[in-house]
Amino acid sequence: MGAGGLDRRSFLAAAGLLGLGLGGPSLTACGANTGRDGSAPGTLSHWYHAYGEDGVQDAVRRYAADYPDARVEVQWNPGDYDSKIATALQGGRVPDVFEAQVKVDWVRQQRVVPLDDLLGDQRPDFVKALLDAQTVDGRLYGIPQAVDTQVLFYRPSLLREADVTPPTTVDELVDATRRLSGNTARGLFAGNDGGVAVLTAPLLWSAGLDLLSRDGKSPGFDDPRAATAVGKLRELHATGGLLLGAPADWADPGAFTEGLTAMQWTGLWNLPKIVEAHGDDVGVLPFPRLDADGAESVPVGAYSAVVNARAADVDRAKDYVRWLWVERTDHQAEFATAFGAHLPARASLRAAADRLSGGLGADVARLVADVGRVANPARWSAAANTALSDAVSRVAREGADPAEELRAAVATARDELTRLDR
Repeated sequence: MGAGGLDRRSFLAAAGLLGLGLGGPSLTACGANTGRDGSAPGTLSHWYHAYGEDGVQDAVRRYAADYPDARVEVQWNPGDYDSKIATALQGGRVPDVFEAQVKVDWVRQQRVVPLDDLLGDQRPDFVKALLDAQTVDGRLYGIPQAVDTQVLFYRPSLLREADVTPPTTVDELVDATRRLSGNTARGLFAGNDGGVAVLTAPLLWSAGLDLLSRDGKSPGFDDPRAATAVGKLRELHATGGLLLGAPADWADPGAFTEGLTAMQWTGLWNLPKIVEAHGDDVGVLPFPRLDADGAESVPVGAYSAVVNARAADVDRAKDYVRWLWVERTDHQAEFATAFGAHLPARASLRAAADRLSGGLGADVARLVADVGRVANPARWSAAANTALSDAVSRVAREGADPAEELRAAVATARDELTRLDR
């Protein structure tokens, strides 16, 4: 397993599967007289991306209002949140606290502050793999909020009607996509870009590869098998069975719940809506292996609370993060389990994950424990990601040569890693 491997026991604990008999074992302004950007004196700004689940925005505003030591203004950010954060950190109006996946560039440029001192004796309670993913040069820069994953949802009844078995290899997925496509529904929906954004990493994992090497110091896809795996996305496009141009993108369950597709790659957070729509006629699968030498996978990610180094009051911002994401376990449990379905980031909150204690929820939690892979390593830069995504897009949509495209992406990724280590 490469740099993105996960610890099985820590995820079983966070998902509530240990001891349950289920699996073994915001807006900113200039600060006054500080020389820093940030919120007005006495006010903290906190940015979130726009969660799709009903009730999340109201909840995080309620949490902010509960903080006793400052006024906290929450900004909800629809659209391309990650790009917005990256732009803000380059010198625009930035929040005091924001959720993100920590990047090495931010640390090197001193745009975020270490948060090791916030955890205290609670550190062992957090999923170690998540803390590791937010750690750069031995310092922790993000406090995990909850754990998310993505899986392949499918309708067993539709597969039976088409005499299709649940796919366990990428070739079987390609075949199922073709055979499940008809006049009223397509075989698979993996985003309106045809799977480029969400299937690139799983395709590499399917071949036993990764974005980065185990030590994080070199590209993990400088291998002929990467071209073979990425070429399978072109084959998926060629089936005519991919749903493109859906009313909402992959993170929304609408295409699946409204019967536009027989299979959809989407997030665990959509489980309640999917079960509400289809009842027992739902199954879940990991992304399949390429072949006997490859591996099944589900991507695992966690937005973490990060403190901006330009905050008007860094100490107050850190205290707010400590209060919300370390001390207030009631808010943490609600955030992770009351809206959609997520895995708690802390083992002690496993009892709150009732909807993951049986059925499909438990199935997904086991997949996370067994085949989960960290989706966004801290050393995987935006430039490297863009180069790889553009290469995969040209292969999938234009039929470009995968080996040639990936050579260029590997070169960019290697240059980025060299730059990070200067």
